[in-house]
Parts: sequence; structure tokens; C-alpha cells
Amino acid sequence: MFHRTTLAAALAATTMLVAVSAHAQQRVVRYYADFDPAPLAAFEAAIADFEAANPEIDIQLQNFDHEGYKTAIRNFLTADAPDLVNWYAGNRMAPFVNSGQFMDVTDVWEENGLNDSLASAAASMTIDGKKWGVPYTYYQWGIYYNKEAYEAAGVDVPANWEEFIANCETFQAAGIDCLTTGTRALWPGAGIFDYLNLRTNGYEHHMKLANGEIPWTDDSVRATFAEWAKLQPYITANHAALDWQDAAALLVQGKAANYVMGNFAVAVFKEGGMTDETLGFLPFPTINPDVPRAEEAPTDTVHIPAGATNVEDAKAFLAFLAQADVQTKLNEALGQLPINKDSSVGDDPFIQAGFELLSTTPGGIAQFFDRDAPAEMAKIGMEGFQQFMVQPGQLDAILDRLENARQRIYK
Repeated sequence: MFHRTTLAAALAATTMLVAVSAHAQQRVVRYYADFDPAPLAAFEAAIADFEAANPEIDIQLQNFDHEGYKTAIRNFLTADAPDLVNWYAGNRMAPFVNSGQFMDVTDVWEENGLNDSLASAAASMTIDGKKWGVPYTYYQWGIYYNKEAYEAAGVDVPANWEEFIANCETFQAAGIDCLTTGTRALWPGAGIFDYLNLRTNGYEHHMKLANGEIPWTDDSVRATFAEWAKLQPYITANHAALDWQDAAALLVQGKAANYVMGNFAVAVFKEGGMTDETLGFLPFPTINPDVPRAEEAPTDTVHIPAGATNVEDAKAFLAFLAQADVQTKLNEALGQLPINKDSSVGDDPFIQAGFELLSTTPGGIAQFFDRDAPAEMAKIGMEGFQQFMVQPGQLDAILDRLENARQRIYK
């Protein structure tokens, strides 16, 4: 006969053995990522939901800091690859696709109807007609404007580029910068160039330019800078000495009317005192009506390395991550936008505006100049953009310099 303590110990031991055995039977998916604290918590919750629905699978997440990850991914994709990795859409994923280090996941898209539900980001996930990962979040760029500055100048929200430029003349007469930006860190100027080129020449041209397939001295590129020249006199004069937050303060104060920027800036505008009643958002205006509307929306993605060992379960997680309800919950925590068109968003008007804008984009989603172009070309290009905004008369020299860089970098 067992003593109670002996029986209890035996039951505990049996329970432990069952648990250990069950854990041992789980199939492990190794996932490497580079999340900040808030996104990390959101993803850990998503992983917990996936594991609850798939108790036979154990997602083991290893998180890196951003800068360390950029170096580490190049190493671990070559040796001892995990089953899932975080990265970015567009040209940023192209080197890993072209070197055979990312796996083709077209079957995940086709079997789960993702070409429809994730249609707005499909082009940025496609190389050689195949899909190479699954996008889960993005955020819009566009024009944020001060409604009180518009009222002070007596102008209406423009319907197209001609109206926008006409407004600029009125703002200037009222002592208000039509457009503000801070290009000290270079990248805000790239957002202006991207939209001007997308609206002048379209998404396919823009991506070919970023991929080195179009000369910077081409007439099509000159056409983009011709539109920029119309805007240049109305941009905050000392932008090259300003950080983007400095320019945000000018919009908040009503010293500037418009700002081409990403949705992450809304928090800064509101910290400065703007509200939903004084801050507005509008898509970058149409320049060429024959060009389908494309948008700028940096997109975060998950991929399966070519060296993954548990491909089947990794694909199951990608399919899970693409679901409308999963992207809804995840992006509520991230404060960003779900890509699945059947997801829902909260009542924040700027998030709602972004979701409507991006989920109905017919022309494609660009990432951002420093994501779509190789790093060296991006730096030289952004330096050229800044110089043009200060010295528009130097356009020929700037385009020659960019073209020389293109011929050297894309060999």
C-alpha cells in the first residue's frame, strides 16, 4: 500500500514525465527577430495565440537589437539558419532573394488567398513572379497639414498638384512656409522625391530607377525635378540645418502649412499641442493623372530562410500571420496599419485615413528611397536631393553625379 506522500510524489513524477514527453514531441520553429520592446510584446502575444491553436508547435523567438541584427542576419542565413526571420519588403529583401537565402513562399500566398487579402503589398513582396515572405505591418506617408494655417491664408485643401502649388503662393504671401521639412539627416528629403517621382512617372518607373535600370540623366527623371522646382521656393529655407522634429515644431506653430512625413510623426505633432481638430492628413496630390496612384509605406515582413529545417511549420506561421484578425490585434498593439484588407483598425482618424489610403492603392507600395535603393546609392541620392532643395541651379551637376554613381554601384 502506498503512503499518501509516496502516491503524491508518484503522481507528480508521472505528470512531469507526461509534460516533458509532450514538450519533447513538439516541433520547434526557430524565429530570429529585431523587435523594440512594444513590438516584442505584441509578437509574443501573437506567438502565444498561434501555439494555443497549434499545441504541437513550439515557436522559439530569439530577439536581437536592430543594429546587431543587420550584421547577424548575413551570418546566420549562411550558417545555421533559423526557420523564420524578420526583414523588410522591396529592394531590402532582394539581395537575400537573389543570393538564394530566402525561400519562395508563393504556395503560402496561393493556398491562403493572400494575393487578394494582401494585394496592396503584393508587388513589394514579388521578385521574378514569386513571393518571398509575408508582410504584417506598414504605415502611410503623405501630407500632414495645419488646418489653422489653411484658414489663416484663406485656402482650401488642394485636389491636385496645380492647386497645391497655387496655394503655396498664397501661403508665401501670408508669411507661412507652404512646405516644411528638416533634411539635416537627409532622409526626409527622400520622402519628397519618392512622392514626386511616383506621381510623375509611376511605381514601375520608380522601382526601376531604384534598381539602377534608368539613368538619372533620363528625361523622365528630369521631369520629376521639374515638378520639384515648382515647389522649391516655398520650402522652409533653412531645412538643411533642421532635424525632422524641428520642422514638426514649425507645423505645430502654424509657421508652416504642410509636411511630407510618415504617420509616426502624429505623436510628435500632438505632443506639441495639435489635436484632431487642427491637424489634417491628405494624400500627396496627383501630378500626372495617367499614372495609377502609388503610395509610400515602409513594410515589415517575415521570411523563411532557404536553410530552414522546419519549413512546414514555418509556413503555417506565415499563413497565421497573414490572417485578418491576427493582423488586427497585432497592429492595435503596434499602433500601425494591418496589410490584410479585411482587418479592422481603431478609431484614430490618422490610422483610419492610412488604412483607407493603402488598402485601396492601385499603383503599388514603395518602401522608401533608402529601402528601395542600395545603401550606397541611397546615401548619394539623398545628398543630391538635399543639395537640389538648396541649390536648384546645380541640377545638371547633381544628376551627373548620381548617374556616375549608378554606373559604378550597379555593376
